[in-house]
Amino acid sequence: MLYSVKIVSRNGNTMLNMCDSELLGKTISDGKLVMKISKNYYHDQFVEQEEAKDLLKKSNNINLVGNETISLSLELGIGTEQAVKLIDKIPFLIIIKM
Repeated sequence: MLYSVKIVSRNGNTMLNMCDSELLGKTISDGKLVMKISKNYYHDQFVEQEEAKDLLKKSNNINLVGNETISLSLELGIGTEQAVKLIDKIPFLIIIKM
């Protein structure tokens, strides 16, 4: 499984945007809520699972979309099942580490 990631670092903080690679470029919606899973926001590179794990552990702010991506995060104890939301049956999760 490849994960699509974009990393933004500023002032000692790292923001990780990551999604399942097959969702890249799609738009999902559920009524009034629309999410574009754009290459501009979610892609600089593709990474394998081990690198994705390392990025999840190191990042302060995390935006995740997709079943595989969120499962990986929850497996590491990053985020909670209760915080996962669905848009058009696609899960997304936002995590801010304090």
